[in-house]
Amino acid sequence: MAEARVKAREESVFAERFAVFAECLLTGVWIAVACLGVVTYPAAFAAGARHLRRRTGHQGSGWREFAADFRAALRGGWAVGLAGWILAALAQVDVLAVRKGLPGGPAAGAVGLFALIGLAVAGLRASAVWAPGERWRVLLAAAGRRTVRDPAGSFLLVGGAALVVCSALLIAPLAVPVLGAVAAAAVAVEERYLRR
Repeated sequence: MAEARVKAREESVFAERFAVFAECLLTGVWIAVACLGVVTYPAAFAAGARHLRRRTGHQGSGWREFAADFRAALRGGWAVGLAGWILAALAQVDVLAVRKGLPGGPAAGAVGLFALIGLAVAGLRASAVWAPGERWRVLLAAAGRRTVRDPAGSFLLVGGAALVVCSALLIAPLAVPVLGAVAAAAVAVEERYLRR
């Protein structure tokens, strides 16, 4: 009798963990659809992270809640998305300086690349803690500090982003659901930081 209860509990833990994994993949699809607006990616990740926080907190959540969160995050998130694309264009200028052999080009390229990676990690961390009514500027400033103070978590998010890129290079459609895993990683990194 006791063995049956232990086995049933182990199966339910496995089923719950698999359900969270499946929810991450579905959330990745939702994030990809919400990112079609080009400058909407911060709001999409924020809505996805909030959905996953609700799911792991055993609260009801679905497509409607995701869409409502996306609309709320979009109010200030579109400006963050636009700024991200401008910074990416500036990083491209740094890469061109390196390729043209300009003096100081390699150093400028390295600084630009590391700055872009750091800003992307800070953006993911800010999206992971977003809630309705939060101001993106405040979230990004706090996320920037956490990015520097928690290098292990930051490297985890860099690895997650690298996984999305590798997935896209190997099998392009696989990159879509993996976006949800990156959002889940950002939520986990922030939860880990708060518990330290």
